[in-house]
Amino acid sequence: MDLVTGAMGNLAPKLLQLLQDEYKLQTGVREQVQSLSKELENIHTALRKVAAVPWDQLDEQVKVWAREVREVSYDMEDILDTFLVRVQGRETVDQGRLKRALKKMGDLFSKGKARREIAGAIEDIRKQLQEVAERRARYKVDENLAKPAARTSTIDPRLAAMYKEVTQLIGIDKARGELISMLSYQHRDDDVPEKEMKKVSVVGVGGLGKTTLAKAVYDKLKGDFNCGAFVPVGRNPDINKVLKDMLYELDKERYENIHSTTREGKQLIDLLREFLRNKRYFIVIDDIWETQSWEIIKLALVENNCGSRIIATTRKFEVAREAGEVYKLQPLSCDDSKKLFYTRIFGGDGKCLDNQPDEILDKILKKCDGIPLAIITMASLLVGKPREEWCELYSAIGFGHKDNMHVENTMRILSFSYYDLPSHLKTCLLYLSAFPEDYVIEKDLLIWKWIAEGFVHKKQGKLSLFELGEGYFNDLLNRSMIQAVESEWDGMVEGCRVHDMVLDLIRSLSREENFVAISDNVEGTLSQGKVRRLVHQNRTMENNTHQADHMDMSQVRSYIASRCDISQRVLLSSFKLLRVLAIENCRFGEDCHLENLGNLLHLRYLGLSGTNIRELPKEIEDLKFLQTLDVAETSITELPASVVLLTQLVCLRADWLNLSVSDGIGKLTSLEELRMHAVCDDKSQRRFVKELGSLRELRVLVVSIDCWMDESQQRELVESLRNLHKIQHLTLRIATREVVDIATWEAAGFTLPRHLQYLVLLFEFSRLPSCINPARLPNLTTLELWVASLDERDLKLLDRLTELRYLMLASESTVTVSNINASDGCFQKLRVFILPYSMVQFERNKEDSSVSLHIWNGTDAMPFKCSTENDCSLCAIPSAVMPNLQVLRTCVFVRALKDGNGDCANIIGLEYLTSLQKFRVWIDCEGASAAEVDEAEAALRNQTDVHPNRPALEVYRCNEVKMISSVQDQEPEDDNLPKEEEEDEKQQEEEADDAVAKLSLVDG
Repeated sequence: MDLVTGAMGNLAPKLLQLLQDEYKLQTGVREQVQSLSKELENIHTALRKVAAVPWDQLDEQVKVWAREVREVSYDMEDILDTFLVRVQGRETVDQGRLKRALKKMGDLFSKGKARREIAGAIEDIRKQLQEVAERRARYKVDENLAKPAARTSTIDPRLAAMYKEVTQLIGIDKARGELISMLSYQHRDDDVPEKEMKKVSVVGVGGLGKTTLAKAVYDKLKGDFNCGAFVPVGRNPDINKVLKDMLYELDKERYENIHSTTREGKQLIDLLREFLRNKRYFIVIDDIWETQSWEIIKLALVENNCGSRIIATTRKFEVAREAGEVYKLQPLSCDDSKKLFYTRIFGGDGKCLDNQPDEILDKILKKCDGIPLAIITMASLLVGKPREEWCELYSAIGFGHKDNMHVENTMRILSFSYYDLPSHLKTCLLYLSAFPEDYVIEKDLLIWKWIAEGFVHKKQGKLSLFELGEGYFNDLLNRSMIQAVESEWDGMVEGCRVHDMVLDLIRSLSREENFVAISDNVEGTLSQGKVRRLVHQNRTMENNTHQADHMDMSQVRSYIASRCDISQRVLLSSFKLLRVLAIENCRFGEDCHLENLGNLLHLRYLGLSGTNIRELPKEIEDLKFLQTLDVAETSITELPASVVLLTQLVCLRADWLNLSVSDGIGKLTSLEELRMHAVCDDKSQRRFVKELGSLRELRVLVVSIDCWMDESQQRELVESLRNLHKIQHLTLRIATREVVDIATWEAAGFTLPRHLQYLVLLFEFSRLPSCINPARLPNLTTLELWVASLDERDLKLLDRLTELRYLMLASESTVTVSNINASDGCFQKLRVFILPYSMVQFERNKEDSSVSLHIWNGTDAMPFKCSTENDCSLCAIPSAVMPNLQVLRTCVFVRALKDGNGDCANIIGLEYLTSLQKFRVWIDCEGASAAEVDEAEAALRNQTDVHPNRPALEVYRCNEVKMISSVQDQEPEDDNLPKEEEEDEKQQEEEADDAVAKLSLVDG
């Protein structure tokens, strides 16, 4: 489905579905269906041509025709879907032969009537298509498409960025320094000249200041080169013109008339290569959109070992990776944002003229999110306005106030990115206008919504619809249209946000094209015509039927409510064609429940996560097309037994709840994602574990089973897991009374598929499973493992999991990997390393400058010596020691360190972790004095203070009640503890209990 083409692409396949024998259409109707299918394909082809042209370049008559066709396509799809639902009928849980026979007779009568009615429906579609064809001819669509609407020449709104004086630029010094540093060769010997060409690409969203930064660096460095050029490319570039621009910039006198020549392609490339052959040059290629453009341009950039430099700027990560070493431009800091804002408002040095509280300014800058173009735009709207009016203006205008020149330029810059999207991505992006401002949109649920809406189409190949949708999501990220939200836990992308500028743009487009109708407490934006997608946000809904007085609810395909208080019953009877029902992060009143849910026969997506709804009606069994059922984080404690009849279900979420497992879950053979916390008795547990093996399409399995599992049940679980060949994400928690003997599992055939990426096993194995090795799991990125016994060979195996980004390793063993050097490498891509019960120590071997990695349980002999040196001269440290590690969580055993003659001055060895950003440590105080614990904590704080990154430090103390007092180190004079000391000890116990309750190295 597409913004321009609507449901037109779905119609022909659905019509052809009617030709199957099961529908038994009359001969005349079958001929009509075949004819209509051909006509639909013809119209769809014309619409795709319309979609390929930027909306602002289309003739107005073409726009009108496209809107009309889109609305007609929805109506036609509704007709077909309604027929298909009626013919296929409902499959309810009828017991008894008589009831089934009566139902079958009734179904035959109903289906026969429906088949007679389809002839009339087909005739209606034929008439509508005839009207579409007549309008197409009347509006001269094909003729107008051949010659897009004439446009007056416009000036590139980014042009001003190239002519800013450096003194006018705010917040650019840091970025300029970093980019210049990347263009140099910092780690070479002094006697080695910088002769090799260096290429760096600057990437970021539109309006972030990429052009401004590149121009500032170009102006600063160009004097060091024989020649230089700053050349813009842009969307849909004329590559010949770009090459001519480059020649002119390199030598204006020599190539003064280059633009009037007929040279092109290879001739221009040869001319450039000849000119640059023996020169040290500096060229900026600004605003590249496609890798194809870069591939041609770089042919002219001869590598002549003269120390030349290239900067490329782009909005797309795909292009950035191709163009050189990537520099991701960051938004302005809070202070620089304020300074830029005040400079535009008041001029001068950017200082506020008074000391008033800046509450409204904080709101404005939060909306702008550090993007210079957004800050300048918002400030321009407020220039000359009294301070007391700012709040009202902020609420009223945002970035949708198109009467202002700065807003218009901002929207135009953003629209470049929008119109560059392929049609399917335009639709997926516009769908994000249905979510509130600053809302974290969960990735997986968003993709399931796209699928339910029909935005994702099956293609030839092995990829599932979800995997295709995931590709769409990643494309939007790579094009900087959405902002990734990473999990603090493992660094994986778990969702996205939409920047306010982009949100205002897509809401404006969505409103103009009647894509989504939004109602909130601030200002309703509901259409008076047909509404296809209805959204409620941040409002109190006292009467959920009042909307029917203003619009035709029977055409609504999606109903989405976010952050709403729902005080009355949700009446669904007016929604005849609903495909998506998402009431998420809302609060229901005491007596609220879903009425008439069973009537939503077209429903594909039912999302109730984050609500206090208590139960699902039994009628859910009638939703035979339902694909996604999400009741996570609700008050629902049991699913209806009829859930197992929803055979088209691909996603079922009921995770981390006290849920009874429905018998027959093995019938849901289409499931790709299952998240469930199963509390059950022994009998139902065995049935559930066995039926898991029938779910062969599963990609994601997150299951927690609370009932104790003996060895026979564990073998049954292994047998089921062996059948899940498509699993990519496996989180498994089982209740066992003792350590799981891995030999039992491996005897039962425990293995894992090669494409597994995420593995969390929340129970303890006796040793490392043999299937966890680089040969069998080459794609594993996340691993959480509890292992009683671990040795050096095991740790080296884990090190060879080359894609591993996150590792949580809970073990009772002491392990050392010695003499790690640059050629060996060590966890090269690891970003997060967690040792909840062990201490890690990186120790430098002075003889050869290699490093040893120690994991110590605190009870074995200490395998390392704590150095008193505080060596942070990173030039001597091999970069191969976890070079990308950003988060470290570990323990420190103070008493054991002292007993092993260890010195706390340089514990852990943080200086060997050159990328470290966050450090959390759990200090075990048992047996140590308060002074010794304080010494250890001070040493840790000193290490983070002297580390170049100054990583954030979190320190927690455990077993404080078991610390020894300084008196115990002396000869005791009195065995009786003073009363005050007893009270102090009691208070310490209470404080320790609080600390332990808050502490979680794993869950934090």
